[in-house]
Parts: sequence; structure tokens; C-alpha cells
Amino acid sequence: MSTPFAQPAPVNTAFARTERTTPLRARHRIDYAKASALQVLDEALFCDVAFTGPDGAPRVLPTFHARLGDTVYLHGSTGSSTALAAREGLDVCLTATVVDGLVYAKSWFHHSVNYRSVVVHGRAVPVTDAHERRLAMRALIERMSTGRSERSREPDAKEEAASAFLAVPLEEVSVKRRSGPPSEEPEDEDLPYRNGVAEVRTSVTGRL
Repeated sequence: MSTPFAQPAPVNTAFARTERTTPLRARHRIDYAKASALQVLDEALFCDVAFTGPDGAPRVLPTFHARLGDTVYLHGSTGSSTALAAREGLDVCLTATVVDGLVYAKSWFHHSVNYRSVVVHGRAVPVTDAHERRLAMRALIERMSTGRSERSREPDAKEEAASAFLAVPLEEVSVKRRSGPPSEEPEDEDLPYRNGVAEVRTSVTGRL
């Protein structure tokens, strides 16, 4: 589900591969193309944000997000643990995933999932500029339904003060995906079990 504020990536551009975006396994599934990453971020309905809390313990929180150009905006309340931890900037790892299919194999071992996922490493910073805050909030509302920001009330001063927005620049990014049929061992081909891929789609049945 894309937002009308999302901006397309320039043709033939890619994120630089770094130590943190180079996987130890299944490197053939990795992609650094900017267009691929932005498509997943725009399509995924939410993302997970991992960070180290003020007490030194790890945290992973699901949150709604929106992309404007090369920045992902995260929404939360001013009292949330993410917003509190990010007052001076916060190192985060952000992931977003779109599931495209359930992969059924003839053996337990080769059952899998067809998916597209993005991993972003970066520093989340609080959005303090009033104009940027309003753009981020509008983009989040527009993700739900195109034109929805014009069909609902804008926030008042109290609601503005209670809302926090974090900006994560898209600089250290990778895409990982799996597609296609199940992998089978040669000796399993004649087993009397059905195999194949069940397509998975996320759809919105009604837009207000």
C-alpha cells in the first residue's frame, strides 16, 4: 500500500554494501537496489524497530511508518520508550516485510515462505521542525487511504504536542527476498505428498 507522498528512486541507483548489510548466509537473495527497497517500505503496512533502551536492554517495537523520499518517518507518542530514548538521536535497526506466499514442500525441512524484506541501519532523530512534522503526519494518514487527510480533522495543539515523530535516513539498506517453488531433495520427488505455493495477499476491504 503506497502513499502518494512516496517519491520514486532514480533509475539504476543502489545502496552501498556495508559490513552490517552483508549477510552470512543466502547472499544470493540480497539486493541493494534502491527501487526494490523503497517498494517494500511503501508496501509493508508496518515495520519493526530495534534499539537499546535507556536501561541498556534491547527492545523491538512494531510501528506504523511512512516514507518521504529517502527518509522513513516513525510515529509514536511523546511518552513512548522509542521517543524518550531518541531525544538526542538513537541508533536503530528497522525491518519491514511483505509475505508473498507460503511454500509447502514434501519434507518438513524445505517448507518456507516467499517474502520481500528490508533492513535499515541508521540513526533515528526527533522531528522538531513544524512543517516537517506536519508532512510526516499527513503522509502517515495518506498511507491508510489516498485523500484521507482531507477527509478528517487536522490535529489540534494538544494532539500535536502529544505526537512524536522520528526520522530515519535511508543510507545503509539491504533487501532480501525468496520467490519460487519449494526446493526438494531428489529422493523426495516421488513421495505421495502435495507441494506448491499458496499465494498471500494483504488487502484492504474498505476505504473511508
